[in-house]
Amino acid sequence: MFSSFMMNSWIVASMVAIVAGLVGFFVVLRGATFAAHALPLGTFPGEAASLLGVNQLFGLAGAAILGVAGISLLARRQRNEVATALTLITLLGLGTLFLSLSSQYAQGVYALLFGEVLGIGADQVLPVALISLAALSAILLLFRPLLLSAVSEDLSAVRGAPPGLIDLLFLSIVGLTTAMALPVVGALLVFSLMVGPASAARAMSARPLPAMLLSAAIALGMAWASMALSYLSNWPVGFFVGTLAALAYAIGRGWSRMTRIGHQPRQSPGLA
Repeated sequence: MFSSFMMNSWIVASMVAIVAGLVGFFVVLRGATFAAHALPLGTFPGEAASLLGVNQLFGLAGAAILGVAGISLLARRQRNEVATALTLITLLGLGTLFLSLSSQYAQGVYALLFGEVLGIGADQVLPVALISLAALSAILLLFRPLLLSAVSEDLSAVRGAPPGLIDLLFLSIVGLTTAMALPVVGALLVFSLMVGPASAARAMSARPLPAMLLSAAIALGMAWASMALSYLSNWPVGFFVGTLAALAYAIGRGWSRMTRIGHQPRQSPGLA
């Protein structure tokens, strides 16, 4: 499990989990779970283009940029979920076209959806580390504006942070995280690592910073546990990530419910 060829997998999966947990907090806080699901799947054309000889990182980054631009532009005339859906189906159609031009796409499609977390090469560590650093820096710089715009768009605009610009920057961060994580953990795992831990953390803590850090910790624990269980059982990593994400959310909701019950004031007994 901790042999030399597995160390790259542990390092990269840890970086991806931490970034996904931190970004996922704002995904849940801002109600942007559909966008977080659509953007990873919307990079499908980038992965498909790599089968035609296009550099994989450039292809994924280009598809992520198209997804962010499409959602941002269409959201001006449509509701956010409609704009996201229209952008997603357009990108999926483009990816299907690219796949039709290649005769060797089966393995690439599987890697796109489920990743290759147990087969990560040393050449992937540095790019993931650099993109992780960029995503973390963006989250730190935009921490207050992201919180403020999630609570009140009007107040955010008064404070000099236009909601439209904040939405664009936020989607760019999600797209950056997607481009970083997709080659190694797949579109389905990115979504699970973003939404599951963050939902559990939000249920356990109402304070933004502790909840965000807790989300990253839960995502990291999920990634480690999933890799270990996959190695021992030879079952897919995605199965364990999805199952543990659902379990974490259930535990979070249970914790929240017990906390509310524990803080309810006791009624004094009536006087006879």
